[in-house]
Amino acid sequence: MSAALVSAALWSRLLSRLAMVALLLGLPAFAQEKFAGSAALDDAIERAIAEELLPGAVLIVGHDGRIVHRKAYGNRALVPAREAMTLDTIFDTASLTKVIATTSAMAKLVEQGKVRTNDKVTHYLPKFQGGKSDITLRHLMTHFSGLRPTMDKIPEWTGYEEGLARAYREKSTAEPGTKFIYSDTNYVLLAEIVHVVSGKMLDAYVRENVFAPLGMKDSQFFHVGVKVPAEVTARIAPTEINAATGRPFRGVVHDETARFMGGVTGNAGLFTTAGDLALFAQMMLNMGKLNGVEVFAPMTVRKFTQPQTPADQPILRGFGWDIDSTYSGNRGELFPLGSFGHTGFTGTSIWIDPASNSYVVLMGNHVHPKRGKNLTPLRAKIATIAAASLGIDVPGAVLAGYTDMTPGSRRTVARNGQVMTGLDVLAAEKFAPLAGKRVGLITNHTGLSRDGKRNIDLMTAAGVQLKVIFSPEHGIAGKEDHENVGDTRDGASGVQVISLYKPGQRKPDPALLKNLDALVFDIQDVGARFYTYSCTMLNSLEAAKDARLPFYLLDRPNPITGVKVEGPVLDAELQSFVGCFAMPLRHGLTFGELASMANGERSWNADLHVVKMKGWARGDWLDSTGLTWVDPSPNMRSLNAATLYPGVAMIEASKNYSVGRGTDAPFEQIGADWIRGAELASYLNKRMIPGVRMYATRFTPNASNFSGKTIEGVRFVITDREALDAVRLGCEIVAALGKLYPGKIDLKVNRNLIGSRKLMDRLAAGEDARAVADSLRDDVAAFAERRAKFLLY
Repeated sequence: MSAALVSAALWSRLLSRLAMVALLLGLPAFAQEKFAGSAALDDAIERAIAEELLPGAVLIVGHDGRIVHRKAYGNRALVPAREAMTLDTIFDTASLTKVIATTSAMAKLVEQGKVRTNDKVTHYLPKFQGGKSDITLRHLMTHFSGLRPTMDKIPEWTGYEEGLARAYREKSTAEPGTKFIYSDTNYVLLAEIVHVVSGKMLDAYVRENVFAPLGMKDSQFFHVGVKVPAEVTARIAPTEINAATGRPFRGVVHDETARFMGGVTGNAGLFTTAGDLALFAQMMLNMGKLNGVEVFAPMTVRKFTQPQTPADQPILRGFGWDIDSTYSGNRGELFPLGSFGHTGFTGTSIWIDPASNSYVVLMGNHVHPKRGKNLTPLRAKIATIAAASLGIDVPGAVLAGYTDMTPGSRRTVARNGQVMTGLDVLAAEKFAPLAGKRVGLITNHTGLSRDGKRNIDLMTAAGVQLKVIFSPEHGIAGKEDHENVGDTRDGASGVQVISLYKPGQRKPDPALLKNLDALVFDIQDVGARFYTYSCTMLNSLEAAKDARLPFYLLDRPNPITGVKVEGPVLDAELQSFVGCFAMPLRHGLTFGELASMANGERSWNADLHVVKMKGWARGDWLDSTGLTWVDPSPNMRSLNAATLYPGVAMIEASKNYSVGRGTDAPFEQIGADWIRGAELASYLNKRMIPGVRMYATRFTPNASNFSGKTIEGVRFVITDREALDAVRLGCEIVAALGKLYPGKIDLKVNRNLIGSRKLMDRLAAGEDARAVADSLRDDVAAFAERRAKFLLY
């Protein structure tokens, strides 16, 4: 046998044994073939070492449950003597502690129901900011607390309790939820919450609940002043030279705050190996499981790694995990949005991509023997080479990110579409599905085709046997604005019009349906739960079910997009004709989707036929459709008004308060004879509500509340409709009125509009509106999951 064949055989046996060892150790299996990107990865790291960017590194790349590249490079120590880097080198992970340890501990407590992400920090740490703080756990985990990046370190101080006392005294430099400030203090506080709730310090809790179950044998915290065993110290990569001793830190945490606090805290202090992090990364890709052990529930992994930052912010972070921000350079250029990771100041990083089932762990100690070097370009290069070499493709993946943009900017694309509504589609088919059927049509003045023709006229011209017309609130012409709309007759067709908006008559009469073969619904909605057309539609669908009639719904766009969904979700006991389905105030559905959802969830099994639109995209505002705006009701006069409506109208049931009805700008202004416009505008503008500004105004309604009386108030200017959360605006209005004019607004009167007793109670208690709005996110997320299988576009 030739020497080459002998070498090949020996190499093959060696790889097989390494794979067996890996399995015995609990590591993902090693690749049996050479990884295509290995040479490029080697070259990138070896160049960085030659340029003295870092003394050495350990790199692991995993894909589809296998380690495809694993190698140690260079040295782990340069002073006082050179030591070669080894695969089992233990690294000071610095801020990787935040996600591997602290975030993991919080995830366990959340899924056990022991903490909630929207709880205030003071609920667990009553001494924080004197017990008066609106900062929540969500703010801490996403770095939107407004706290400074770090606590003062000069002069030096010592002690865990001293560190906590300093963290409690920290003041916010920005309103919670308004500005991303990466802060170590956030995670100092989170670690203490773990301690308070579990009764165990962070190191003990995470060892017991995460590290031990995963077999992460080299993952631990080292207490300052406690001697580290010599055999462990020998494997630790040293960091910066300690000015006091002239020797590098080794087995003592590099981060000053963590070191001052004794080595165990939430922002830094974890020591581990690349191999242990490979186990952790594979567990995250496996949705919380590894080797038959479940560390987290799958939904916990999803929740913590999906965007949890405020919707108006251009950066994306999960709970702890970075997704797309100025800190996510280690994502590289080819891993798509939806992947996540983190970095550590000492030179450590991890990036995990569920879409391609891959991860990259790069462990280095570039602060040895001194700091000052930028590792971001190398991290990005390694991730890019790895992603490219894996040969993966994720169709539809978004590869652009925050770092490709001017910081603070938002990319908004206004599409110019040409949408065909359900009516246009059915008309193009000459109403074939209705041929030979006696039809009842539920419609009003909004039932127009793209070219402005009435559905009534199009149907009769096509020979449809239109037997009866039903009209919703505001009547067939959309001009009535009172509680009892009477029956009438359509002048052009002569067909009788039956009102579905009069006392005791909110759905079609079964007696009338006996003489029909089908019901057709064609009305334009505005996208808000308390707009009564949705209940007219659902009542009519139920009536069709009871009468065993097919129900044809001619779908139309949600004018304020099918993307934005804003809570609260309607409480069951608060259902009424201004809210008859468990959905948020801004639901993001078309009527076709809402009908499908109600039909499925309520087990109606009605004979529902949604005539889908053509050319509509979920992100379309009405101005992107090529369709003409028609005022759907007397006071809904613009797309701007419809955008503001879900928030502005939350408390319009109050008789001593105006939302601009009877003026030229209903729902674009509010006022009352007890409001001082300049005062209210100033207060609301200081709240920095995303996407909207306010200015003081006076107006005189000619109808509704304060008819004929000049009152003060504020007018709303939409500055960024993509950033605007209308329900957040509504919460801010309620909170502002409660603070400036106590007792003037009775929330109970508005309970059917608001639709959530929890929201009412929190607003009535004077809680911060931003925190109240944030508290709705979990309910909205749950609704989004409910609606997903009913989406048609």
